[in-house]
Amino acid sequence: KSDSDTYSCDIGDAQSRAKLTVQEPPVLFKQELQNEETKEGKQVRLTCELSKPGTPVKWMKGDTVLCASEKYEFKQHGTVAELIIRDVKSVDA
Repeated sequence: KSDSDTYSCDIGDAQSRAKLTVQEPPVLFKQELQNEETKEGKQVRLTCELSKPGTPVKWMKGDTVLCASEKYEFKQHGTVAELIIRDVKSVDA
C-alpha cells in the first residue's frame, strides 16, 4: 500500500504520469476462536490466527470492549492473537 502514489516518466520536453493505487487484501481469520469450558478459578486462553501479522485486534465480551488488567491479558505474536482470562467466574461465560 505504501507504493501507492503518482509516478512519472520524464524525457525532458515531455512527461507522462500515472497514478498507482495498491489495494490491500482484507484481513481474514485463518483460525477462528474456539468454544472453551473450564472450572471457576482457572485460567482460560482464547486464540485466533489472522491472515496478516500485526493486525490490530479489539477483544470484546458481548458489546463491551475489554481492557488489559489483572483479569485480562492480551498477547499478539505475528498472526496469532490471544486473550488470557484469569480467575474465571460464572459471570465470564
